[in-house]
Parts: sequence; C-alpha cells; structure tokens
Amino acid sequence: MSDTVSFGYEDVAPSEKTRRVGAVFSNVARKYDIMNDAMSAGMHRLWKDRFVRRVKPRAGEDILDMAGGTGDIAFRLAASGANVTVADINPEMLAVGMDRAAKRGIDGLVWTEANAETLQWPDRFFDAYTIAFGIRNVTDIPAALREAHRVLRRGGRFYCLEFSTTLWPGFAEIYDFYSHRIVPKVGKAIAGDEDSYRYLIESIRRFPDMPAFQHMIGEAGFVRTNVEPLLGGLVAIHSGWKI
Repeated sequence: MSDTVSFGYEDVAPSEKTRRVGAVFSNVARKYDIMNDAMSAGMHRLWKDRFVRRVKPRAGEDILDMAGGTGDIAFRLAASGANVTVADINPEMLAVGMDRAAKRGIDGLVWTEANAETLQWPDRFFDAYTIAFGIRNVTDIPAALREAHRVLRRGGRFYCLEFSTTLWPGFAEIYDFYSHRIVPKVGKAIAGDEDSYRYLIESIRRFPDMPAFQHMIGEAGFVRTNVEPLLGGLVAIHSGWKI
C-alpha cells in the first residue's frame, strides 16, 4: 500500500483514512438506510435484491457478509436458510443492524466486529463472501480482497456490489450534478450531516472503474471474474471464484 490513500478528494495517510471513515459511519449509522432511500429513490433495494439473487445463497452454507452492519444484505441472505455472519468494523453500524433484526424477529445471525483487511477467521471457513457498498471505504482494498480469498473454501464465491462510473451518455453528467450538488444537501436535511455525505460521493469518484476493479479481484487470486453493470455502470456487481 502507498504512503497515502484517498479519503474523498483528499490524499491522506492510511491510518488517517481509517480513523475518518470510522467517524463518518458512526455519524450516519442511525440515518443510513433512510438516506439510502432518499439518495437512490429506493432503487438500492432493487439493486440489493438482484445482488442476492446472483449470490444464490443455499440452506446450510456459511456466508460472510462484510461491511454489512445494518443487515440489509444479511436479512436477504438468511431467508434462504444460509448461516450468515455479519461483520463490520464499525460498532455503531452493527448496533443498528442488531436492533433492526430484533424488531423484525430475525434471529440466527452472527454479528461480529471485524476489519476486512485482517479477518479473524481461519483459512477456508466460508462458502461465500459478500460486500455491498463497503469495499470503497476500506483503506487497503487489495489486502481486503486477499483476505476474502483466504477465508473462502475451494469453490467459494466472492460477490461485491459497489458504485462505479456510468457509461451512459448524458446520464453521467446528470448524476454528477445530482451527487455533488444535491446529495450533501439532502444529507444535511435528513441526517444533519453534509460533510459525511460529501465524502461518500467523493469516495465513489475515486474508486477504480469496472475493468480496473475486476483486475484487482483477479490479482487477489480469484478466477472467472465477472462484472455486471447496472444503470450503465452507475452500480456494478463484481464476482469471482476461488478454486
């Protein structure tokens, strides 16, 4: 990892990014899902449904949902009967997820504080690894991808849902205006936090494009890597297999 990493449009020391990202998600945890609805007009729900359909969770298999604190992906995975471990580096996000699970009467999930770059599980422990809208906030993304590969069993599958760069002419410019000018104001109105949502938008702009991130997944050891663009690449489902 280089001496500096991106925090939005800033380049900062790795330890500084980790600290700042932690502060961002501590600030937004309680309003995170409301803001997702506001920012995407509810489309994030459809993206997550499609993502889980691609994962094809099966009863009895072990799945690690990384950066899954609020439970959105885990609840969908668990409906299949899979054994789901929800991991997040941020305890406030986990607290929101556990509270949501209790209110919905969803039990059987394992909730664990974990750093994606240094997972505490042994080699070949899970059948699938999922991460939705979380990988771009990791300080050392290649390290997190290597850890995902390490904890998967042979034949295990990796799935990542993340914002990217839309290739649709005209739509890219409209979204750019909306995300930079409107989203931070919505964040201020709903969550009382303009700066955190400005960072979240900037972090999307600094994230590698679809081919570059697909290459990174392959560099971590995954094979049969694939990317499925949604809305022309505004959002993408990345996948790979461990053999």
